Amino acid sequence: MVLALIERDGEGVLTAASADVLAAARDLADDLGAGVGAVAVGDAGDLPDDLVKRGVSTLHLLRHELLADGGPATVGEALAQLVAREQPVAVLAAATDAATEAMAWAAARVGVPLATACTAIRPGPGDGDRPWEVTRERAGGILLEDAVLDAPIRFATLGTGTRTPTETAAAAEVTVRAFVPELDAAVPRARLVERRARASGMTLATAPVVVSGGRGVGSAEGYAVLEELAGLVGGAVGCSRVATNNGWRPHADQVGLTGTRVSPDLYIACGISGATQHWVGCMNARAILAVNTDPEAPMVSRATWAVIGDVHEVLPAVVEELRRRSGG
Repeated sequence: MVLALIERDGEGVLTAASADVLAAARDLADDLGAGVGAVAVGDAGDLPDDLVKRGVSTLHLLRHELLADGGPATVGEALAQLVAREQPVAVLAAATDAATEAMAWAAARVGVPLATACTAIRPGPGDGDRPWEVTRERAGGILLEDAVLDAPIRFATLGTGTRTPTETAAAAEVTVRAFVPELDAAVPRARLVERRARASGMTLATAPVVVSGGRGVGSAEGYAVLEELAGLVGGAVGCSRVATNNGWRPHADQVGLTGTRVSPDLYIACGISGATQHWVGCMNARAILAVNTDPEAPMVSRATWAVIGDVHEVLPAVVEELRRRSGG
C-alpha cells in the first residue's frame, strides 16, 4: 500500500497539490503492484466521491479532539501511529509547510528518513524492497539532487507543479476507515488560533501576468504605475523582499523563496536585481521581461527579454502605448 497524506481547503475541497500527490501515489503503486490509500484529518465529507475517481481504494480518517486544530506535530504523531499499524511501502505528501512538518514528525517517530521536495521517485527493481532513487530540489529549487532513499518505509514530499498528470483508472469503491490515535493532552502542542481568508479573485499564484517591482521602484508611491500596467494586461502586482522590508508593499505581495512562487505566462521584473532568493520565486515563469538600469544585473542576464532603462521612464511609456492601442 502507498499512503498519501492529503489536505483540504477551507471549503473541504481537495487541494491541487494533494491531487498531484494522489496521482503520483497512483503511478508509484502501479509500478509496485500495490494499492493507494489516502489519509485525511476529520470527517470524510465529499472526499470518497472525489477519491474513487483518482484510483484510491481506502480513505483513512484521523479522528481525535486534539486534531481539531490541525497542528502539524499532532497530525504527525497520529500519522506515525497509523503507519505503524498499516505498514505501507511508502508515505507521500505535498511539499507544503504544514504537510512537510507533519511528515517530519511522523518520519522521526517511525525512525526513518524523510526525502523532501522530490520531483521524481524511482523505486528499486523487483517489488521495491531495494533502495529507491529520488530527485529533489535543493537551495530553494535552483539545484536538483539525485539521492538514494533506503528505508523499510519510504517517506517523501513532492514539489508542486513537477508532475505531468496521466489518466488514472477509477477504483471500484473507496473503503472509509476511522483511526483514533492515542494522543496525550498533557504534551505541549502548537494550536491554531486564527484563520484568515485569502483575498478572492486573482492572486499572485494564479495571475497569467505578474508585474513585480524591487528596489528600483524607489517608494510605495512608485508602485502606482505598476498597478496601472497590471490592470491593463490583466495581471497582478508583486514585489521583491526589499520592497516588503521597506514597507512599500505587504508581505502577501512578495515573490521569492520566503514569499510566493509564481509561474505566470509573463513575469515583468521592474527594478529587480534578481538575487537568488527572488529568482527562485519567479524562475518557473514562461517568459521574463526585465526592466533595469544595470545591464549586468542577474535578472537581466536570465530574462527572456530585457529593457535597459529607468523604470520611471519605461513603464509610463508602455502604459501610454497600451492605452493608445486599446483606444484609451
